Amino acid sequence: MVVLSDTHAKRLDDLPAMILKDLEEADWIIHAGDYTSAIFLEQLRGLGNFTGVHGNMDSAEIQGELPDKDIVEIHGVRIGIAHPSEGGSPFGLKERVKSKLGADLDMIIYGHSHKPANEKEGGTIYFNPGSATGAFPARYKTYGVLRIEGEIEREIVRV
Repeated sequence: MVVLSDTHAKRLDDLPAMILKDLEEADWIIHAGDYTSAIFLEQLRGLGNFTGVHGNMDSAEIQGELPDKDIVEIHGVRIGIAHPSEGGSPFGLKERVKSKLGADLDMIIYGHSHKPANEKEGGTIYFNPGSATGAFPARYKTYGVLRIEGEIEREIVRV
């Protein structure tokens, strides 16, 4: 499973080749908002199983197609996804997405800060893949890879 956020991309080929390869092989793609291009969103959806939410920088068209938050179950794991779509300060971001999505989740995937995070608090994993294109204020390009086989194996990959 590949996890993206804050791509701020016009087209799929704006992503680094390493990410494109992983996307083609992924059984599932999750995007936590700020695509900034409807064409890019359409191309991601065309790759296979896709779940995504819109971010604060997404157009009205994208906001009309995607929810601002979602809770899905993939391979028996309950995953909450939020950008958050209202934007705002990156401080207290984890708490804001938790309050949007509620408790009783195995994992919360979020974006907005452009800074990767991979931590567990209580029984919940908080996972921010950072920015796959290195959009400011990211210091480098990152994305997430998840493997769910009993436990949730998670990795932030630096390009």
